[in-house]
Amino acid sequence: MTQPPKFAPRPLQKPGLFRRTPPAIFPPLLGTLALGLGWREGAGLFGLPGGLAEAFLGAAVLLWAFMHLAYLAKLARRPGVLAEDLAILPGRAGLGAAVMSDYSAAMAIAPYAPDLARALLVLGLALHLLLMLAVIRALRAGPEAGRDVTPAWHLVFVGPILGAVAALVLGWDGLARVIFVLTLPMALFIWGTSLRQLVRRIPPAPLRPLLAIHLAPASLFGLVAIGLGWTEIAFIFAALASVILLALLVSGRWVLESGFSPLWGALTFPLAAFARLMLSLPGWATLGGVALVLATLVILPILVRVLQDWARGRLAIKTNAAEA
Repeated sequence: MTQPPKFAPRPLQKPGLFRRTPPAIFPPLLGTLALGLGWREGAGLFGLPGGLAEAFLGAAVLLWAFMHLAYLAKLARRPGVLAEDLAILPGRAGLGAAVMSDYSAAMAIAPYAPDLARALLVLGLALHLLLMLAVIRALRAGPEAGRDVTPAWHLVFVGPILGAVAALVLGWDGLARVIFVLTLPMALFIWGTSLRQLVRRIPPAPLRPLLAIHLAPASLFGLVAIGLGWTEIAFIFAALASVILLALLVSGRWVLESGFSPLWGALTFPLAAFARLMLSLPGWATLGGVALVLATLVILPILVRVLQDWARGRLAIKTNAAEA
């Protein structure tokens, strides 16, 4: 957490659509998809019109498809931009969220096209493995200072746990167990290392919003545990997630001290994941509903702000996105 983000702007010189699509568009997309999935579950629990949640999810899936096509168009122009985006923190976090959004899209379309959802899940897991290898290579090639563990590592190295949630939705319980066992040690390592870093030094203000990412894996492990019938384990992760969320709320002004930045996208998915966990826990649906409403009030404004910056060309400049 000590390396400040490299936000020094690169001049836009080449004309052409999507030449500089920033990976920073993907974290709020991931949060928006998770929010839609939360409202799908909440509609069933609280007797709300399910069509509204499905319409929201449909719009989120269309946005998911558009954003992926925009980044693929950039890669098609010059594949080398992938390595350049992975060399910087906003790029690694954004591309980790991009692959994780494939799992959420699979869950969104599962009731309508289960075979397509399964194919998307398998594709997402394959892409996640490739992303891990690419990030490891980028970290080795970069400066030593850039190899510090950051919360964004969860998106890359623990992110498949969201695939385990999707696997449960699609009836692949065995796959969910395997992913749970394989990703938990890495999550524990990142949590432990980040805690030691916080004790030893204060992270720079622009990087503090990334601390919210720690909430996501705790919530997702809890969701998987519930799906597998491991109720006691689920409550352990729910307690951990609650402690992390409480710490974030208490230190909210400190976390957001530097003002709005593209890294605020890191706030979105963890809040939605926590709401989904509370909705799924026996006896905690009411708290989950409150958390879902509050998550909505946070996620949608951040999404709109990021989309506005993207449309105006500012997002790529702020995050130093590579240009094809």
